[in-house]
Amino acid sequence: MTRYALISVSDKSGIEEVAKALVEKDIKILSTGGTFRLLSSKGIPVEPVESITHFPEMMDGRVKTLHPMIHGGLLSVRNNPDHQQALIDHQIPVIDFVVVNLYPFKETIQKEDCRFEDAIETIDIGGPSMLRSAAKNAESVTVVTDPRDYDTMIAQLKQSGQTSESFRRYLARKVFALTAYYDSLISKYLSEQAPEDADFKAYDWDHITLFYDWQQTLRYGENSHQSAEFYREIAGPQFSIANGIQLHGKELSYNNIRDADAAIKISREFSQPCAVAVKHMNPCGIAVGETIEKAFDLCYAADSISIFGGIIVLNRPVSLALAEKLHHIFLELIIAPSFEEKAYDLLARKKNLRLITLDFDKRSDSYEDEYVSVIGGMLKQSPDQSHELAIEAIDTLPVEWEVMTETAPNAEESAALNFAMKACKHVKSNAIVISNGKMTLGIGAGQMNRVGSAAIALQEAKEKIEQLGDTTEPFVMASDAFFPMDDTVQLAHEYGIKAIVQPGGSIKDKDSVDKCNQFGIAMVKTGIRHFKH
Repeated sequence: MTRYALISVSDKSGIEEVAKALVEKDIKILSTGGTFRLLSSKGIPVEPVESITHFPEMMDGRVKTLHPMIHGGLLSVRNNPDHQQALIDHQIPVIDFVVVNLYPFKETIQKEDCRFEDAIETIDIGGPSMLRSAAKNAESVTVVTDPRDYDTMIAQLKQSGQTSESFRRYLARKVFALTAYYDSLISKYLSEQAPEDADFKAYDWDHITLFYDWQQTLRYGENSHQSAEFYREIAGPQFSIANGIQLHGKELSYNNIRDADAAIKISREFSQPCAVAVKHMNPCGIAVGETIEKAFDLCYAADSISIFGGIIVLNRPVSLALAEKLHHIFLELIIAPSFEEKAYDLLARKKNLRLITLDFDKRSDSYEDEYVSVIGGMLKQSPDQSHELAIEAIDTLPVEWEVMTETAPNAEESAALNFAMKACKHVKSNAIVISNGKMTLGIGAGQMNRVGSAAIALQEAKEKIEQLGDTTEPFVMASDAFFPMDDTVQLAHEYGIKAIVQPGGSIKDKDSVDKCNQFGIAMVKTGIRHFKH
C-alpha cells in the first residue's frame, strides 16, 4: 500500500531534509501552496493536494485541505474493517505522516501596524484541522508541528522506515497543546478588538485561559533546590520586567524577577524623579527629588543597610555622577530608562551586576488583573489601583479621603500623607510607613500585629531623623489597614508623628480619633484597605 505524507508549513526551515527522508523511504508527498512550490523547486517529488481531492485550492487559499479525501486518510483506524472498506470505496489514500505548522497569527498581531484584516487572514483553519485529525489518530499517524522534532523523526525514519509509538504520542500531546494555545490567542485578540460600546463586549464564561510563552529556564527557583521557568505574557503590558532589555550581567534569577516586578510597580506611582530600592519583595527605600541623583541619595539614606544586595529602579536616565554612587554599593540589579555611555562603562565593570533598560514612557494608568496559584486552584483579583493619584501637586488630599479629627493636615502634611500611602500599599501586611513626603523613613512590614509593625517603622524613622539631623519636617504615618485599638496612635505620638492616614472601619475608630485629638495629631480616613499578602 502506498504511504503518503502531507506537508504544509509556514515556517519552512529544515523542511527539505524532512521531505528527502520521506522520499528515501518511498513515501509520497502531498503539499500545498508555497510549500509545494519550494519542494518542487528543489527537485523533490511532490504532488499537490488537488491530485487526490480533485478540487482546486480556492478563496485565496482559505479552502484547500478541508476535504474528506484528506481527513478520511488521516482519521481512518487502520485495523477497523469498516474504515478500511470506506477507504477502498471512496479511493481515499492513507496518510501516515503530517508535517504542518500554523499561520503566524501571534507574530502578525504583535506588529505595530497590524490591521484587523491582516489578523483575520492569519487565522489558520485547515492547519489546526489536519493537526487535530492526525493527533487523534496518533496510534498510526506521525504528526510533526515543531521543527525541533524534525531530527528525531528523520533518525527514526532512517532506522526503521517508521516512527515509534511513544514518539507519535508525544507529538500528539504537543499538537493539542499548540492548537489550544493558538485558539486562545485568537479568542483573546478578538475580545480585545471589541468596540468599547459593543452590546456584547463582555460575555459570561466559566473558563480562564492565560497566554504565556516560555522565555527561559532559570538557574533555580526561590531556593537553590527548586527548579523554575520564566514565561512571558503574550501581548502583555510593555512596562514590565518581561519587556526589559538586559544590557549586562548574569541571567536574572527567580528572586530578581519577583523583586524587579515589585519595584517596577512601586515606580509607577510617581511621575517625578523617583528611586526605589527593594529587598525580598518589600521596599527598603522609596524617595523622590528634584533630580534622579537627589532622589537616589534620599532612597539610599532611607535604609543604607538593607539596600545591600537589593535591586534599584530609577525612572530617569542614569548619569555618570549617579553611576559613581551606585558603583560603590553591592546591588543585584539596576533598572532605568537608559544609561549614559560612561555610566554604563563604569557599572559594567562589575561582571555580575545586571543592568536593564525599560521604556518608562510605556507606563500605563491601566493595570492588569492579578493571578496567584494555590494548591488545586488559582485566585484572580483586580489590581489595587485606588491610590493611583492623578494629582501632580500632591499637597492636597484626594477628595475621597476624610479628615476624622479636629485638626486637619496642612499642605506639607497632606503631601507627606499622599507619598506615605503610595508607598504603604506596596509593603507586606501588616504595613506601617513613616515619611516626610520625600522619602520613606521607616517601614514596618509583615508583622502579625499592627503595633509591632509601627514600633519597627517608628524606631527606624527615629534613627534616620537623627542621622539626617533635620527635625523640622512634618513626619507622618500611613497604615495599610485600620487600627484595631488606639495603642498605635499612642506610640506615634511618642515619636512625634504629626499626621496619620489609615483606611478606617474599626469598631474602635473613635478611640483612635479621640487619642489623636488629645495629642493634636491629624488623622485622615481613606475608606480603602491595602492588605498585601
